[in-house]
Amino acid sequence: MKDEVDRRSVIVTGGTKGIGYGIAKVFADAGDHVTIVGRDLDTAAKAASRLAEDGGAVDYVVADISKPEECARMADEVLAARGAIDVVCANAGMFARKRLDAMTEADYDETFDLNMKGCMFSVQACLPALAASGHGRVVVTSSITGPITGVPGWTHYGASKAAQLGFVRAAAMELAPQGITVNAILPGTILSDGLLKLGMNLDEAELEMKLDEAAASIPLQRLGVPSDIGHAALFFASDEASYITGQTLVIDGGVTLIE
Repeated sequence: MKDEVDRRSVIVTGGTKGIGYGIAKVFADAGDHVTIVGRDLDTAAKAASRLAEDGGAVDYVVADISKPEECARMADEVLAARGAIDVVCANAGMFARKRLDAMTEADYDETFDLNMKGCMFSVQACLPALAASGHGRVVVTSSITGPITGVPGWTHYGASKAAQLGFVRAAAMELAPQGITVNAILPGTILSDGLLKLGMNLDEAELEMKLDEAAASIPLQRLGVPSDIGHAALFFASDEASYITGQTLVIDGGVTLIE
């Protein structure tokens, strides 16, 4: 466990469940002060309570980061509580399926508002604090879908995740003079709430079969887990990664190596 003076103040958007919860747990277990951000009060409170059970220093903020004014309030609340923001894990996102021939403007807007606009403005709101930190870190959760692979039914999702990488590279250049690094993680198939939600209409046996099939298609013969992404985020946030910026790290068990 870190000494109090060494604990960083870490924000994880979308940290109340799924991959975000896994990221938050890794940072909390490492001894950092973690603030998870989500849109539902009950979910956020329960997640923070679970994360704190092992002695982690965990708070929560209820905010809809698809709205810039909510991002600003999020940053203000964390600064008021912690006095600093050292790391922003821009993880919040949605994973809704809709084929292109049925796509509506509302579908597109909902996905881009959270996945791209939420990413950009949550980082923007924290910039003064990140600069004041002296070792500011931004870690974006993108995806292999969009930047590397294409999946039918995910045109708006894939486009939003590819857009995040354009943001990462430009922001890395802008923020480098302030000592802030900006990097992205590209998860493959991660066994999380979002993945299980896709199989919500299947019975238990069918879901297990689908998950087994997915694992068998991956060179490492298993699905990823949220902590796999969390440990990558912890590395990007570390002093050891202080000379890495504008980069992407694929965490997919090797699936994108398959022709």
